Amino acid sequence: MAYRIIVDLSDHQLHLLDGSRVVKSYPVGVGKMLTRTPTGDYRIINKQFHPGGPFGVLWMGLSKPHYGIHGTNDPSSIGRNVSHGCIRMYNQDVLDLSRRVPIGTRVTIRP
Repeated sequence: MAYRIIVDLSDHQLHLLDGSRVVKSYPVGVGKMLTRTPTGDYRIINKQFHPGGPFGVLWMGLSKPHYGIHGTNDPSSIGRNVSHGCIRMYNQDVLDLSRRVPIGTRVTIRP
């Protein structure tokens, strides 16, 4: 299976797709007005468990430097525009996603 990820900023959802079929959707928190999440096409380039700080249980770095998909130590931020541009997920969701997608997975972020 060649999974890919689509992040819809407007509805705060991350969709995992297998071809054109949505396998699973997760709620996310995204960038605030002054530090918006960048739109475009990227890839997951690394994974780090227990990265420390506000990143929850897992960090998955994107091919855009300094941006990633990660857990959070503030679950109330999910569904809101509060981050410095990264995509925040509930810790259990980011672990589930990480088990499903390998490094190199395509990530499309759209408005």
